[in-house]
Amino acid sequence: MTAPHPAPAARSIAVEALTQSEAANEHAALADEIRRHDSLYYQKDEPEISDAEYDLLRRRYEDIEARFPELKGEGSLSEQVGAAPSEKFGKVTHAVPMLSLANAFSDQEVEEFVVRVRRFLNLKDGDQLAFTCEPKIDGLSCSLRYENGRLVVAATRGDGQEGEDVTANVRTIPVIPVQIPAGPAQISQNPDSEVPPVPDVLEVRGEVYMSAADFAALNARQAEAGEKVFANPRNAAAGSLRQLDPAITAARPLKFFAYAWGEASSLPADTQHGMVEAFARWGFPTNPLTIRATTAAELIAHYRKIEEERTRLGYDIDGVVYKVDRLDLQRRLGFVSRSPRWALAHKFPAQQATTVLDEIEIQVGRTGALTPVAKLRPVTVGGVVVSSATLHNEDEIARKDIRIGDTVVVQRAGDVIPQVVRVLAEHRPPGTLPYAFPHTCPACGSHAVREVDPKTGKEDVVRRCTGGLVCPAQAVERLRHFVSRNAFDIEGLGEKQVAALYEWNLIRSPADIFTLEARNAKDLQRLENRDGWGRTSAKNLYAGIEARRRVAVDRFVFALGIRHVGETNARRLMRHYGTVEALRDGALAAVMPGEDHPKGNEAWAEMIAIDGIGAVVAEAVVEFFAEPRNLDVVAALLAEVEPQPLERVAAESPVAGKTVVFTGALERMTRDEAKAMAERLGAKVAGSVSAKTDLVVAGPGAGSKLEKARGLGVEVITEDEWFERVG
Repeated sequence: MTAPHPAPAARSIAVEALTQSEAANEHAALADEIRRHDSLYYQKDEPEISDAEYDLLRRRYEDIEARFPELKGEGSLSEQVGAAPSEKFGKVTHAVPMLSLANAFSDQEVEEFVVRVRRFLNLKDGDQLAFTCEPKIDGLSCSLRYENGRLVVAATRGDGQEGEDVTANVRTIPVIPVQIPAGPAQISQNPDSEVPPVPDVLEVRGEVYMSAADFAALNARQAEAGEKVFANPRNAAAGSLRQLDPAITAARPLKFFAYAWGEASSLPADTQHGMVEAFARWGFPTNPLTIRATTAAELIAHYRKIEEERTRLGYDIDGVVYKVDRLDLQRRLGFVSRSPRWALAHKFPAQQATTVLDEIEIQVGRTGALTPVAKLRPVTVGGVVVSSATLHNEDEIARKDIRIGDTVVVQRAGDVIPQVVRVLAEHRPPGTLPYAFPHTCPACGSHAVREVDPKTGKEDVVRRCTGGLVCPAQAVERLRHFVSRNAFDIEGLGEKQVAALYEWNLIRSPADIFTLEARNAKDLQRLENRDGWGRTSAKNLYAGIEARRRVAVDRFVFALGIRHVGETNARRLMRHYGTVEALRDGALAAVMPGEDHPKGNEAWAEMIAIDGIGAVVAEAVVEFFAEPRNLDVVAALLAEVEPQPLERVAAESPVAGKTVVFTGALERMTRDEAKAMAERLGAKVAGSVSAKTDLVVAGPGAGSKLEKARGLGVEVITEDEWFERVG
């Protein structure tokens, strides 16, 4: 039996033992860590940690959300995929989002996945359910768009919604057809089958990778020429595909496996396995180790087989992917967060190595969290050079008694991303002292504190700088967040530009961005005359700023950087309130529960009744607008920009815009399926009944919610009547 995925030992307190305050603070700190590593991995092809530790960070983050659902959406990491595309390339909006997969690290999790899928679909014991199993290639995801059989656009995954245009580079990869059909499909498992018609529009998706032999040869040539060598084949493939000069890509030995699709005007098959077979018939390379299976035992058996053959494959894989085979069942299952319910990535176990910890560096995040990072003597772990690992917080350092100069065991779990597993005390140099975690911020010198939860008397896990806007680390990070891809997304105003403009005292608050051009015209030292700028770049920046004076209202709210309000929660809030002014007024009117008002007031009840918005998020919103300086920031922004209302979803639906509550036992669909259906039809699903509820769908056994709906005069219908209404 494969050992189960190790518990997130890098965190000193089990998720089950966290208080709500501790969970909220750690959740925010994890978001800072993950965003930073996303940028290093996806945008710069320079990961500092292995996939293993990254998987641990993600898992810890998601475990906290599962234990404290009201935190879900902070930084929207549960909803996000990858990172924003690089500004070096043109941007391509994916017609169908390119999502990531949920991960499993043990046999038990695979068995639970199968049970969960069967339960969602209401399958009986005798009902067969087929899955495909395929190796998880460790490369760079790529989408190839064909129109009338000809390759017209190729794009990286990017943040899942928008990727980089790498069409010219992809055209240089010999195994990718420029025109389909492209001759006989040599690797088809059924060579006697006919080549299916090619849809008018077809997006073929898969992985660009580099073989182990080609990677070694490339690094040898790079070293001989005195150029950069790559850490691993994945980085080499990503760096080769993301070259500004297609000639460099053409000289690199890139390969491709097709395994999925995006937009398609028609489909040649009704199963996942049939679609992969169609790709092979059209001339795309597909992985010959892909099979069909019908039980968890068969999935795990194929995982074992691939794990045994892994070192002989000639290319890197980091696990096995399972997908529900029937496409109609995939559609029913739909998606949750940033991944499909119908697929799972079963990762390989961790790999370890020993090295020396030379330094502990303290980094300050956007929320003021002080995060310790271990700087290691470079060591190769499973083929990847590791030089740093996060230590998460001071309790973790104290618990493991980690000291500078220690010899430590470093682990890559899930086959990429490192963590410090333990200290080898027998190798500790004499005279070393326990690490003293700083009580002042390294960026501004302000006092750094661990807040005490008044309800429990316990200290928060994270120590935070109290400097706020006077802290350059926080101020710059807050501004970077404001202009980031999923916030205002201002063209030409990236991380370096924000830092420079802040250093020159040209931008200190979000509103300063929109007054920059007018102030610059009166400044003796013009922006276009400063180092690194010119007339054209300054003009382009002003144009990018001007283009963002009208921005979607949920982006506006997300950009404010309210604790626990990521993209998803910002959208939830604005679906409910509609305008920033209405959200502000609702927050100012809300009275949180306390001695004088044990249940708060009506405005508070209204906010926490929004589906997905719990007390922690609501409290953060109320506290944000209770701060006069924040009101000033919002007022200054509203004087410069005009937030645009959200587009209505499925406006033609009979339930669009209505607030729906499902209660009782549903017989024709599961509760998750009911919620997903209602949201697709443009309805808002609430967890409780209030005067603002439009419709209650009640099944057998409905209790207090049904009684309250009747008392308020809310319309109540049966499950059958729901299907009749929505068609």
